[in-house]
Amino acid sequence: MVIWGIDPGINGALAAFHVEEGQLDIHDMPIMEVRGKKTVSPQLVKNILSEHHGPVCIERVGAMPGQGVSSMFNFGKGYGILLGVVAGLDMPIVEVAPPTWTKSLKVPQGKDGHRARACELLPAYSQMFARKKDDGRADAALLAFYGVTHDLGVG
Repeated sequence: MVIWGIDPGINGALAAFHVEEGQLDIHDMPIMEVRGKKTVSPQLVKNILSEHHGPVCIERVGAMPGQGVSSMFNFGKGYGILLGVVAGLDMPIVEVAPPTWTKSLKVPQGKDGHRARACELLPAYSQMFARKKDDGRADAALLAFYGVTHDLGVG
């Protein structure tokens, strides 16, 4: 069985946790450019998720204070693309609020804290979280780990 974790957004990632093997596969968010704007690629997301059918644990996101209207629209569009692709593949989806999964996994605040906690919980994959810009990978991996530890793959 595989449980997916998705950190939505242009700098996010998709992580597949193979429960029986304890193996983790991480894919940076596939993006494409449309009229000079980066956006999530539905086709490439579908290709990645089609590799392994399984439940998806995705971070529930919403508007963030201080963000511009255009950037929030594009972020919401990407989130909708992810939800649509998962639904189209008939994969179960669980949306988890950031405070819920971070508190449960005892994740320190800040992007560096997220990367550090991913290294602690998944030490064999710490090289995947080594750079500051790997926080999306860390969050996707932590969301998949949350899904595994909270039995989100059953029922």
